[in-house]
Amino acid sequence: MAALLNVVLVIPLAGFLILLFLPRHDHGLIRVTALFFTLAAFAASLPLATAPATPGFQLETNFSWIDNPPIRYHIGIDGISLWLVLLVTFLMPISVLASWKHIETRVKEFFLFLLLLEVGMIGVFVALDLFLFYVFWEITLVPMYFLIGVWGHERRIYAAVKFFLYTMAGSVLMLAAILWLYNATGTFDFPRMQTLIANGPLTLGPAQELLLFLAFFIAFAIKVPLFPLHTWLPDAHVEAPTAGSILLAAVLLKMGAYGILRFCLTLFPQASRDLAPAVSILAIIGIIYGALVCLVQPNMKKLVAYSSVSHLGFVVLGIFSFTQLGADGAVYQMLNHGVSTGALFLLVGMMYERRHSLEISAYGGVATPAPVLATVFLITSLASAGLPMLNGFVGEFLVLQGTAEADFRYTVLAATGVILAAWYLLWLYQRVFLNETPQEVATHMSDLSGRELATIAALVVMMVWMACCPKFC
Repeated sequence: MAALLNVVLVIPLAGFLILLFLPRHDHGLIRVTALFFTLAAFAASLPLATAPATPGFQLETNFSWIDNPPIRYHIGIDGISLWLVLLVTFLMPISVLASWKHIETRVKEFFLFLLLLEVGMIGVFVALDLFLFYVFWEITLVPMYFLIGVWGHERRIYAAVKFFLYTMAGSVLMLAAILWLYNATGTFDFPRMQTLIANGPLTLGPAQELLLFLAFFIAFAIKVPLFPLHTWLPDAHVEAPTAGSILLAAVLLKMGAYGILRFCLTLFPQASRDLAPAVSILAIIGIIYGALVCLVQPNMKKLVAYSSVSHLGFVVLGIFSFTQLGADGAVYQMLNHGVSTGALFLLVGMMYERRHSLEISAYGGVATPAPVLATVFLITSLASAGLPMLNGFVGEFLVLQGTAEADFRYTVLAATGVILAAWYLLWLYQRVFLNETPQEVATHMSDLSGRELATIAALVVMMVWMACCPKFC
């Protein structure tokens, strides 16, 4: 059982290496191979959910990787990282299927980068050595840069460079803090470092703790993204191919929230509490600002991108409420957002493949030629808006309840984001799917194919299951 986590990490890496040697022109074989290895990783990850629910890290592997400096291959999971790993492996086959026909140029390279991205994302959530964590963190940057820059839309180079520069700026600060902690403790091992700080051998002064917290927090806040460090996100989402948008919204943004929860709060608890009011205010600003910007967006992808700024604000607010309900809601909302917003980007990508436009004004009356697409889009929109009996409600409710225990004023302000979400999502649905059907839409908008329906159905099932059976998560 202990080796299972290594198997999950190695499977996409093996797929990456095998794809390197496949003939470039055989697109069918390349697609099938990528799908096989992503499905295999998902199947291998399912038994992880049966790991004993005990405190601390489970399924650990810990041995020396580099002797000097002492860098260890130390991986493991707990109740937070377990479900994020499952989210990665669940979404990867969906991303492959979403790109099945849409990607027609440099097919081999595209699926190579997808598999490499999966390796990096899983590694981030299981690494327990800070140097190893940083390596996986940076691995995710490279394939996403190329996915946007090569297979994106018209302004793809600008978006890719902006994404790269923002992320690298935060990463450099985090690396500096990691090196300072290594020099102070003599280890990169996170559990060991946590013990040294908590039990007294390493005592951080208030100024030191504040600066170290900020170095980590800025890197993670850029990734979330937390207002006002969010400006890279809309460009990256709009220009990325469908699979890139799905994984960027569903997983890469969660890496920032995971980093805050895993490292900032545990290594620098006092600085985290001291700055909690300021961070909570920024989260609330992001919730309201992101929702208001959605109301004026003419571009569907940009609207969904700004909705992520709003929804991830709930995650940060829950984390910094310092309540059990708030933390539970934040983790659950990370998973909810990954499923529902990933589904929204998938559906927008399906419509783009038919109409070749992301402008809301280019649609209208889509429900007439594509009733199944319209039904699935409505369910997904309601899930994202937080309708009871769909997954978004559970996470937002827990976050708001936990925040109310800390400061009820924050709950009142944040709750406006729920109202605004229903406004912009239902208004989007009305403009795209209802009203009169233009001739161009009737001509180009076919309903979901069998492959597309199977792809999106898995996400819809998860939206309902996570709402009705949250105790299993």
